[in-house]
Amino acid sequence: MSWAVEEWKEGLSPRVLQKIHELESQVDKLKKERQQRQYQFESLEAALQKQKQKVENEKNESAILKRENQSLMELCDSLEKAKQKISHDLQVKESQVNIQSGQLNSSKKNIERLEQELKR
Repeated sequence: MSWAVEEWKEGLSPRVLQKIHELESQVDKLKKERQQRQYQFESLEAALQKQKQKVENEKNESAILKRENQSLMELCDSLEKAKQKISHDLQVKESQVNIQSGQLNSSKKNIERLEQELKR
């Protein structure tokens, strides 16, 4: 088949044949360059898609972490309120204990006084 492709060149001057050869070489060179650029383009496109996927994954992870952070902040607030309530309850109970302790001491002194009176 290559002889049929070359058949049209028969009878052309050597100068024209040289120019045709140069043009064919240039076409081959340009085809190879085009293939290389196409490969580079496809590689860059694949890298871009990979980066887009990575960014999307990072966004999703960021959203998950934000939700988790919000949940933890709410939990901390809840625990802080519970701590304040427990602290307040403790203060109330300590106050009650102090009052009852004072009453107990007063009752003991009263009992001692009464016992002293009985002994007399």
